[in-house]
Amino acid sequence: MDNLPRCQANNTSLTPMTFLMRAAACYANRTSVIHEGTRFTWGQTYDRCRRLAFSLRALNIAKNDVVSVLAPNIPAMYEMHFAVPMAGAVLNTINTRLDAKNIATILQHSEAKVFFVDYEYVSKARDALRLLMPNNNHQQGANESKEHQQLYSSLPLVIVIDDINSPTGIRLGELEYEQMVHNGDPNYVPEEIQDEWSPIALNYTSGTTSEPKGVVYSHRGAYLSTLSLILGWEMGSEPVYLWTLPMFHCNGWTFTWGVAARGGANVCIRNTAACDIYRSIAQHNVTHMCCAPIVFNIILEAKQSERCEIKSKVQILTGGSPPPASLLEQIESLGFHVTHAYGLTEATGPALVCEWQEKWNKLPKQEQSKLKARQGVSVLTLADVDVKNLDTMESVPRDGKTMGEIVLRGSGIMMGYFKDLDATSKAFKNGWFRTGDVGVIHSDGYLEIKDRSKDVIISGGENISSVEVESLLYRHPRILEAAVVAMPHPRWGESPCAFVSLKKNSSGKTNDVTETDIIGYCRKNMPHFMVPKVVKFMDELPKTSTGKIQKFELRAKAKVFVVSENVNNKSSQVNQNNGNYNEQVLAVSRL
Repeated sequence: MDNLPRCQANNTSLTPMTFLMRAAACYANRTSVIHEGTRFTWGQTYDRCRRLAFSLRALNIAKNDVVSVLAPNIPAMYEMHFAVPMAGAVLNTINTRLDAKNIATILQHSEAKVFFVDYEYVSKARDALRLLMPNNNHQQGANESKEHQQLYSSLPLVIVIDDINSPTGIRLGELEYEQMVHNGDPNYVPEEIQDEWSPIALNYTSGTTSEPKGVVYSHRGAYLSTLSLILGWEMGSEPVYLWTLPMFHCNGWTFTWGVAARGGANVCIRNTAACDIYRSIAQHNVTHMCCAPIVFNIILEAKQSERCEIKSKVQILTGGSPPPASLLEQIESLGFHVTHAYGLTEATGPALVCEWQEKWNKLPKQEQSKLKARQGVSVLTLADVDVKNLDTMESVPRDGKTMGEIVLRGSGIMMGYFKDLDATSKAFKNGWFRTGDVGVIHSDGYLEIKDRSKDVIISGGENISSVEVESLLYRHPRILEAAVVAMPHPRWGESPCAFVSLKKNSSGKTNDVTETDIIGYCRKNMPHFMVPKVVKFMDELPKTSTGKIQKFELRAKAKVFVVSENVNNKSSQVNQNNGNYNEQVLAVSRL
């Protein structure tokens, strides 16, 4: 059997592009995309993607060039998940919540050649591009240096995505998305994927200003991860999928490609508002949606006038730490069925899914909630998942008590970190991908997370690097020491809490710097969702004998701080209690 040949007939590259080709061939007249008054069929979507791919090639986009996009969940964002790879390029979807500095860092690090910008984000994009330009005081002319010429030429070409339903005419340059589609060739033959290990997407774990981590996905990894999730979630044919999860989050946890694989309909909404969610579910008979747990609150807090009756079950896939049992009962009583998953950017989205077992239906609701809260078992295309003692690399006992680090191995794991071989090597140490998350394995093989990487604060589904916030605080002229940890937040699950010690002023005092001063400084220099909600002043931060700040002690202090949101004036007030603070109404999401 060793002599049997490998040839084109029996060996083709695995790529999600085949999902669209199949959908166009098998379901040409079936609805593919819905966005307000706009509807496309799979035949039309394939046509539009080929046209856009042709136009990108006409702009001299070459193999593995990066094409960035800053946009909400709109048809253009969906189409680019196919059109950009069809042109042989790599798609980089940027988090719309980032500020201009973070966006500029990503554009620079990724070396993006084209930058698609939704009309609502033109102002932010313009500010980001200005940060990439030479000094504004520079005198341009015949003597302009080669260095500055190179800086200008390295800026990405900007293409605005206007509102497809009600064009605004807003531009940032001459090019516009629909013009690109219209001018493209519908008979364009997509670039053939010769090597399934070729990159398809570049996703940044956070908008860091110092050491951005660009996670690279392969065509093979994206293909297999997509299959894993539609199988693990038991997504049948012709699903109606509501886009409440941002497509910029791990390419929509691969469902940008997965809905095409099942010949479903993508219901795109620009904003995740309660009225839009309920209206879309009722109007289009939505069957599936993914979201961070923050969306549960949006649904539950809807006004009566915004609500619609949910006549058939809507499947929800959510990620991260488990929602409290009371929240699960509330959301499921409305007509939703929640499946819990765990994953991270480096694993191409969800890597574990809490697969439900029929026998659990006979258990009391409270017991079911405990089982549903576990992160579950690996998706099918992961070769292995384990919880190990990293000192010995031995597996921990399956007793639900002994903790170790969750490690993953399989084709769905990232190719590596873009331009960072050292970080890639550390992440793949000993033949496993190290998640940085601590968990246990139960006797039935289901995993449960007990803790997370200590330097990550997860607020409303967004990962915040405490190291990044600390580095900014250290740039404040009066801060001597700084440490940032997570504190409970009634709406966002977690929010940053900063502990600082101050340098004395010329009079030997420290009381001239206030919490308001520090928070105001942070708001001017970073995205607002990353800003500490509380700043606590200490004479000296607690340290070990070797001088390392004892964050575990600060975390214990922060756990009894509670931010109470005043909806009317949008202000936050911090209360300190005896530690028995109310159960969080919102769980956090590693994804």
